[in-house]
Amino acid sequence: MTEKKKALLLGDYTDAPWHPLEPARAELEAILGEAFELTATEDYDVLLRLQTEAGGYPLCIAYTDCWNRELTKAQTAGLLRYVAGGGGLLVIHNGISLQCSYELLQMIGAEFTGHPPYQKLRYSRTAEGEGHPLLEGVEDFELDEEPYLFEPDPFVERRIFLEFEFEGKRLPAGWEHDYGLGRVVYLQPGHHAPSFRPEPYRRLIRNSASWAAAGQVGSPLG
Repeated sequence: MTEKKKALLLGDYTDAPWHPLEPARAELEAILGEAFELTATEDYDVLLRLQTEAGGYPLCIAYTDCWNRELTKAQTAGLLRYVAGGGGLLVIHNGISLQCSYELLQMIGAEFTGHPPYQKLRYSRTAEGEGHPLLEGVEDFELDEEPYLFEPDPFVERRIFLEFEFEGKRLPAGWEHDYGLGRVVYLQPGHHAPSFRPEPYRRLIRNSASWAAAGQVGSPLG
């Protein structure tokens, strides 16, 4: 039996203006439970001691709802050090609220600028994403979701693998890039529990978690 990898899920149970960690935690546990031992917390100080080696976490999942508060400098430095050293970071939907700390905005690769009303959206793979391990077994899908919009960081070379259709345009809904020795993946869907139900999206989350947690050649994760 393959040993499960450890994953840390960071979010907000008690101080979440729009996206509480529960029930997203339960959905992610169901999606990732076969491959990952998931530990959920709202204690951001866990970032001070986050590491990949010696029984640490090869994957950190951000479902944070911290839109109105910056992380402390020490918390920010801890997450930057973790990913740069080979850790995987999977940011889901509102996890981009980490952008309140500018250094983390740069690491994620884009800035959230707002969203039109909740509505049905169609998600599809991009030409750039063809052949990417993240999309293995993932079909196009439709979902009632908040159409998050973004301004890309001009200094980050992102590979956009998923897009959604909105007002006649095709806009980014998922991207990945390297950060130091680590890997960063962002997935736009995730407003509430039903967002995690379509099987293609569940497959995409599993692929993203495994790919990010694998690290890069030369990293502590191998």
